[in-house]
Amino acid sequence: MNGGILSGLSVVEGSAFVAAPLGGMTLAQLGADVIRFDQIGGGLDQGRWPLAADGRSLFWAGMNKGKRSIQIDLRSPEGQDIVARLIARPGPDKGIFLTNLPPRGALAYEALKRRRDDLIMVAMTGNPDGSSEVDYTVNVATGFAEITGPRGSTEPTNSVLPAWDIAMGELAAVGVLAADRHRARTGQGSLVKLALSDVALAMTANLGRLAQAELGGAAEKDGNCLYGAFGRDFVTADGRRVMVVGLTSRQWAALLQATGIDVDALSRSTGADLTTEGGRFAARDAVAAALAPWFAKRDFALVQEALNGAGAAWGPYQNFGRLLAEDARCSTGNPMFSRVDHPGIGPLLTPASPLDFSSAARVPAARAPLPGEHTDAILAELGFGDAEIRRLHDKGVVAGPRA
Repeated sequence: MNGGILSGLSVVEGSAFVAAPLGGMTLAQLGADVIRFDQIGGGLDQGRWPLAADGRSLFWAGMNKGKRSIQIDLRSPEGQDIVARLIARPGPDKGIFLTNLPPRGALAYEALKRRRDDLIMVAMTGNPDGSSEVDYTVNVATGFAEITGPRGSTEPTNSVLPAWDIAMGELAAVGVLAADRHRARTGQGSLVKLALSDVALAMTANLGRLAQAELGGAAEKDGNCLYGAFGRDFVTADGRRVMVVGLTSRQWAALLQATGIDVDALSRSTGADLTTEGGRFAARDAVAAALAPWFAKRDFALVQEALNGAGAAWGPYQNFGRLLAEDARCSTGNPMFSRVDHPGIGPLLTPASPLDFSSAARVPAARAPLPGEHTDAILAELGFGDAEIRRLHDKGVVAGPRA
């Protein structure tokens, strides 16, 4: 990929599912040349849902934008050797390997380091000991599932958003860039270990939840209420649902301005200091009861006008279809998005990187590669001639459309 603030950086990615592909894509969208390798026939996530009508994976199309793809028989010594050569290529911006696949044989760290002493390898695992975890199994262990769901519910509620995978993917990109900076300054490579459970547990602690438990506190399910201040959902006269937040003093004042509730009377009746976050949280049910009639008497358009006019913090509940159809932020009106043609799927609204640098142009949104689309070009860059490339195809060591 040309242009972008990471132009010139080259990363080899061996990955599946969310975190590792996201880490590679984050770098690719900033201009790095990210080469993803997969077993011939496709990686573990090549057919992951959601799917287009013809069975193509929209997940693959979403998580691999801007990369190049090579398919290799990773079970063969010759195939592993090609990938190892690809990872250990000479050059100050090469020699970087990002993976969540079990490192074996020629692709293990020590074997790769013998080929290139200043190798950077970001190795992602489920647990620090290398045992398996996925977002769903980690999240239930953190305690968040126990406080998610309707108030009074006794069953835990899983999150459908793979939050820890997302955080891990972005941290993996940070790990690559931090190790690359260290190598540029010292000449030393790095093995960077990153475990999904560590990501989740660190953030659980960062959010104060471990300290809360250690000091004897507890948290309970509270529906759609915001923890620690005022925020909750309301239904409008035409059946739409909105979330409003009064976290800061400014947000609280804007909500009062929009709705006109008698906050002094509410303070007297509840005995709560509604100028504080804690006071608003303690009185959240009374505040909600005072606000609910205002929303119930107005349709969504009037609620939207009033809340926007006051500068309130709020958002509409909407499904993916309504988001696409009605939210201007999710359209080509947002410079992050453009329409990109994806092979076999068609034109789709496609995001570039959310990062926007003043010092470098944003890399335009790009499609994901077809599996093995760049096999021949990558082999040629490694020094293989046409006859050797034909031999590798004929032997089944590599696959992909022939140039």
